[in-house]
Amino acid sequence: MLTTQLDNSTQQTTDNLSPTNLLKEEIDQVANIYNIIIEFFTNYSFQLIGAFVIFIIGYILAGKVSKWVLKLCLRNQLDITLSQFLANTSKMLMVVMITIISLSKLGISVTPFIAAIGAISLGAGLALQGLLANYAAGFNIILIRPFVVGDTITVDGVTGVVKEVLLAYTVLKNEDDVTITIPNKHIVGEILHNSQHDSLLELKVGISYNHNPLEVVELLKETMLSLDIIGENRKLQVGIDEFSDSAITLAIRLWTPTINLYEAKYKAYAGIYSALDEAKIHIPYPQRDVHIHQVSGQ
Repeated sequence: MLTTQLDNSTQQTTDNLSPTNLLKEEIDQVANIYNIIIEFFTNYSFQLIGAFVIFIIGYILAGKVSKWVLKLCLRNQLDITLSQFLANTSKMLMVVMITIISLSKLGISVTPFIAAIGAISLGAGLALQGLLANYAAGFNIILIRPFVVGDTITVDGVTGVVKEVLLAYTVLKNEDDVTITIPNKHIVGEILHNSQHDSLLELKVGISYNHNPLEVVELLKETMLSLDIIGENRKLQVGIDEFSDSAITLAIRLWTPTINLYEAKYKAYAGIYSALDEAKIHIPYPQRDVHIHQVSGQ
């Protein structure tokens, strides 16, 4: 009896695994999937079409708004970096809004997506804190404009002419044609020196006490003006700086284009030497008077 039942069970299993039954099960599964798809499109076809149309129209509109914002910024002579940033930001915000509207048209709740985006943004913000700080500082620089391209700035002990202002960093160049890249977070909040196109050049020379320093001051003024190294609309200052032990120290302060700072310095000193030499004005050596007192023995 037991043997007969086992045989019947084996026979049923074999029948279930036959190619005909397997094919029938696959056909049933395909039919179920087909029915689900048909039912979905039957119930949500208008919602899908509406969501698709809304997204396409919104995306095209976002592109046109972005171009309009860019043209408006350029028409008002805003910085090109700020103009592009505002245009791209406006497009991104409109695309996000359109996506939310399209999903809601399908009956999909966007709350989980917003929560997920918030969590991802928080993690990315913590991981990219330094980079985001540079971008925030760059946006501040472009908006407030403490300096523009072509200005000479000194920040964090570095001096150079501004060549480019980007959201992440600012590019400077010095007289040696060295490119200096400064992250914007090291510019905002720091003490910034902006001398426009020029840099201050300070020179000193000592003359003998045998000469009239006021006459020499006038001579040096004429010499500096003849060298054509003073920046446009800049003043020249020449005067007595100090009465030293061995000489009267005269000081010269002038503003000269940053890009030729050291060239102007060497040219100025050469002109000073030639002018003093022609006028027979001596530059004294450091001198010390040593007095020896002899003490008689007791």
